[in-house]
Amino acid sequence: MAGPRVEVDGGVLEGGGQILRVSTALSCLLGVPLRVEKIRAGRSTPGLRPQHLSGLEMVRDLCDGQLDGAEIGSTEITFTPGRIRGGTHTADTKTAGSVCLLLQVSMPCVLFAASPSELRLRGGTNAEMAPQIDYTTMVFKPIVEKFGFKFNCDIKMRGYYPKGGGEVIVQMSPVKQLNPINLTDRGSVTKIHGRAFVAGVLPFKQMAKDMAAAAVRCLRKEFRDLYVNIQPVQEPGDQAFGNGSGIIITAETSTGCLLAGSSLGKRGVNADKVGIEAAEMLLANLRHGGAVDEHLQDQLIIFMALASGVSRIKTGPVTLHTKTAIHFAEQLAKAKFTVKKSEDEEDASKDAYIIECQGIGMTNSNL
Repeated sequence: MAGPRVEVDGGVLEGGGQILRVSTALSCLLGVPLRVEKIRAGRSTPGLRPQHLSGLEMVRDLCDGQLDGAEIGSTEITFTPGRIRGGTHTADTKTAGSVCLLLQVSMPCVLFAASPSELRLRGGTNAEMAPQIDYTTMVFKPIVEKFGFKFNCDIKMRGYYPKGGGEVIVQMSPVKQLNPINLTDRGSVTKIHGRAFVAGVLPFKQMAKDMAAAAVRCLRKEFRDLYVNIQPVQEPGDQAFGNGSGIIITAETSTGCLLAGSSLGKRGVNADKVGIEAAEMLLANLRHGGAVDEHLQDQLIIFMALASGVSRIKTGPVTLHTKTAIHFAEQLAKAKFTVKKSEDEEDASKDAYIIECQGIGMTNSNL
């Protein structure tokens, strides 16, 4: 089955873990052997970190593949995929490495498995430099399910920097094929809701309430008459490992689009500032006129590449992560993408783009 090995330069474009995630998932799905060199060449600590390693090992286990050269700090790996199988698979970063990034690499693969899968993902649920698990459930899930599949995401335990210790269980059934999506009509914002959380020994009353209140004040300036509901939450002690705080705010639109802004609390940064940062991120995402926010755009690329037919999404400025995902989806899967400035009259003053993809119509040979 295996064709010639594909060579991937891990130092181009985004130059980080995302290249590894996209190329490994596509290698697994397409049954193409892969060699990645110069892994995370551009980072302050180059090579594989614990979360990249556990992601790779998970994909290897998902498809009974062979993985060589994979250890912490390694800058070159080779991967030979086998057949994707369902069942229960566990990945544990043993650090605060993001469970959401583990999900990003494994989800496309298990969609094309022979039977349903349960992914037990351990690490950080609300980590820097990665989507928060609340983003995954509130924004990513409802939108990605438009490709024609469903998944269940159960947050067993939340885990924060530096220890991690969180656990999320994701269950999903395989599909025959993915439908294309069209997310180009943003519609108008109909409601804004969110969650400001505090976990561990941090003083709840003030921090969560201050984050929520500051975010609401900031959003009110722009949306005077809209219902804005940001819930302050104290994580129950038996459902959170370590100390953490943060906020995520989602805007829902009349056409079913979801855009978000989020921020994590840091030592020495007051809670108001964290709330305002999340609100401003949401407002920036709304101003550019896209139907998906900056963090969703790159996560949809691999699904667009695999779908059967033409998918179109309207985004704000196209991020380096998105350009990277497109580059490797074209190189490995031979999907065809075009990115152009939105022609709509109301977008003339905005920085909005249309990303269009002719998907490869991947079919699940197991079904």
